Amino acid sequence: MDRLTAMQVFVEIAERSSLTDAARVLDMSRAMVSRNLESLEQWLGARLLHRTTRRVSLTDAGNEALQRCRDVLALTGDVQAIAGVRQTAPRGKLRIATSVSFAQAFLADVVATFLERHPKVEIELLAQERSVNLVEERIDLAVRIGNAPDSALVARRLGVCQSVLCASPAYLRAHGVPTDPASLEQHRCISHAYVGRNELRLSQKKQMIKVPFHGALQTNESTVARQAALRGAGFALLPTYLVSADLRENRLVHVLPDYEPEALDIHAMYLSRQHQPPLLRLMLDHLAEQFSQSDAPWDRGGNGDAPLADGRRAAVKRTNARSSAGAVAEASGASAGDISSASLSEASTAIQHAKPHEKPTSRSQSRSTSRKK
Repeated sequence: MDRLTAMQVFVEIAERSSLTDAARVLDMSRAMVSRNLESLEQWLGARLLHRTTRRVSLTDAGNEALQRCRDVLALTGDVQAIAGVRQTAPRGKLRIATSVSFAQAFLADVVATFLERHPKVEIELLAQERSVNLVEERIDLAVRIGNAPDSALVARRLGVCQSVLCASPAYLRAHGVPTDPASLEQHRCISHAYVGRNELRLSQKKQMIKVPFHGALQTNESTVARQAALRGAGFALLPTYLVSADLRENRLVHVLPDYEPEALDIHAMYLSRQHQPPLLRLMLDHLAEQFSQSDAPWDRGGNGDAPLADGRRAAVKRTNARSSAGAVAEASGASAGDISSASLSEASTAIQHAKPHEKPTSRSQSRSTSRKK
């Protein structure tokens, strides 16, 4: 038996926990898969798998042999690429891990595009709110957001994740708009269990301000925090990849636009630069292509329901100030034009001092009344 083929068979069985599924992927008969596995076990002098009628699992020897077989197959792919006899169509399987919110808002679309380009590839996208162990859980690639990547892994920086402090118009109507970071202590907050749980870091003119940020509601999942913010539960610090469409449609309002939350790096994490499988390199390049411009894809501006913000940096203060004032004005009963788009504090004052069922007086109306007098 061809030992490289036997190794490939063993890796497929281990990843799928099934001889039948491995046979289907490799386009072999189940009997041929069994013979390749037996041949490899005889050559190594060890039993690699526990096999029952219901399940297949690795033995201790199989667990040790699995990564080494992967390394051999990856090295073979490197040699083929160098020699110019690489397969014309990429094939194989990748296991990718990331957070639930990032998978839902962005990575699932990226993976779908990759599969359209490479129809013989299979991808298992694992979405969960914890840092996975790449070795123990046989993960090829993890996409993580944070400024302290695991030093035991190779980290390829893809881009930057910006966040915004936001709340629903209904909440702002009931409780007013904060005019400075200190006033946040008087408001209800929704905090993330892992990011900014007790402290909010905001910067203005390169000066960092630390604000106590105790959440009446705490969650480990950003999509839950977003939903709570939409229902008026309080302020939440949320990534723009998740809420850019909400901001654009005024379902959420960006407050304190002059104060920027701490930005977080987005990294592609993997085990080693050596003997890197060609399929993994292909996916890394595909991810890097999405972040080829200075702004993240969702921060470049877009039309329709695409999850893109109306721009970041220079435009964000103007755009979000306008949308914030408009949303707050609408919530308070005034028109968007009645409140200055440059000042959320004026919007807050209008809400806090307006009598029930009475619209706040606009500055244009005030000037007209003064002239009549």
